[in-house]
Amino acid sequence: MTRRIGITNQKGGVSKTTNTINVAGALAADGVDVLAVDMDPQGYLTHRLGFEDEYTSDPPSLYDALQSPADHDVDDLVVAHEEFDLLPANIDMFHLEQDLIASGMRPRLRLKTVLENATAWDVVLIDAPPSLGPLNDNVVLATEELLVPVEADESSQLALNHLLRQLDTLEDNYDTHIDVLGLIVSNVAYPLDNEQQAAIDWFNERFEGRVAVWTVRSRAAIKRAVKDQGSVFAEDAEDTDMTDVYAQIAAEVADE
Repeated sequence: MTRRIGITNQKGGVSKTTNTINVAGALAADGVDVLAVDMDPQGYLTHRLGFEDEYTSDPPSLYDALQSPADHDVDDLVVAHEEFDLLPANIDMFHLEQDLIASGMRPRLRLKTVLENATAWDVVLIDAPPSLGPLNDNVVLATEELLVPVEADESSQLALNHLLRQLDTLEDNYDTHIDVLGLIVSNVAYPLDNEQQAAIDWFNERFEGRVAVWTVRSRAAIKRAVKDQGSVFAEDAEDTDMTDVYAQIAAEVADE
């Protein structure tokens, strides 16, 4: 059975796309068939992986599939990356939020419908947009399991509280249960300053015994791997101690 995981936080700049690439890379390196889905109209995941042409391509695209799920097969929209597969974003998705709301036809369940037949992969990882609007809700309801990237600062604590309130609302309105599998505290620079230490302590205390909290240190190797259109697990990527952390996250994702 295919497992679907959303990677979401409405706050920008928390390394959602970088974490999506590296969790996908860690899974793929362990022999897991992975599909990464770019649900952000800005297309950062699509661009970072080197698929700029697909982002501006003519229909059909993910935009069209979300407009009319019954008329499109995911397999026809997927492109192959050297580490894993990608369902790219398209520039037309900037109109999607407004279009979905105007349609009035289960606008927050379109992605779930699109992915119903995406069974060729072991894990589907979905990079959500930085918002709490209908597109992010589509990711949450299509997966019901989340990884939440944050940074070690007060603004991430506030954003996390907003996200958790939104998850409660979706659970109530759609009669579902949504699991947060873990928090990925990204771009952590050592030695820790007081704000970083206080934030990490807050995350650990807030979720102690219930949700995993992983810390990913700021590493040039991670940035260079993404610049080279891949993960730190790619064949030519340089070594970094953070591969162990991403391997731990992948093990949680792959554990059913």
